[in-house]
Formats: sequence, C-alpha cells, structure tokens
Amino acid sequence: MLARGAGEEPGSMSVEVVFFIPILVMFTLLVVAGGRYVAVKGDIEAAARDAARAASFARSADEARAAASTVATAALGSGGSCRVSGIGGDFSAGGIVEVDMRCEVSNRGLGLIGLGGTQTVTASGAAPIDTYRRYG
Repeated sequence: MLARGAGEEPGSMSVEVVFFIPILVMFTLLVVAGGRYVAVKGDIEAAARDAARAASFARSADEARAAASTVATAALGSGGSCRVSGIGGDFSAGGIVEVDMRCEVSNRGLGLIGLGGTQTVTASGAAPIDTYRRYG
C-alpha cells in the first residue's frame, strides 16, 4: 500500500469542484445575459433609427406613425413584442422627428441567476426632415 503525504486529504478535490462548478455556471449565464441584452438593445436602437427615418419622409403626423410602425415591425420581425410607443417632434420642413420604441424581451433560460421573466428595453431614434421639402 502507498503511504499518503502529510498534507493530503482524501476527497478534497471533489469538494473544490462542488463549490467551483456552480459559480462558473452562474458567471457564464451572467455573461450570456449581458451579451443578450447588448445584442437586443442594439437591434431595437437600429429599428428606432429606421422608424424615425421612415417617419421623416411622411407628409403628415398620421402617415409618420403608420410608416414608423411598419418599418419597426419589418426591422424586428413579427415574433417580438415591440411597439412604437411615441412619435413626436416638429413635422415641418427642417424639423426633427423622434420615435420611441418599447420592447418586452424574454430572459428564458436565465432563471438560475435570478433573471427569469421578461425585461423592458426602450430605445429612441431621431431623424431630420428635409429643409427644402414641401408639404401638401
């Protein structure tokens, strides 16, 4: 039989692994959650900019709302729960159109670190209206 060294304890490796693996898994899920948030936020900001640009081509506030909603839906797809929450600004030549968007994003698969459910992500975009454009 082999003699054990003075500082060795049987089973110490498994205890270290039992404590280390859950921490590693939670850290990995936290990184995934952060990456998911950044990706979704970027997509929603891009859709808000696209919607504002489409609204800036419209001839009236009602047309601007319809154009912004259509472009936002096309940019993000129909599967999400995103909507244009507000359109404002000056609809005259040289004005700026502002579009606000609000999306509910699922945190499915991240319940282990306390991030289950949904999260609200907002974004806004603005676009200038052509100074020399005529209305009506």
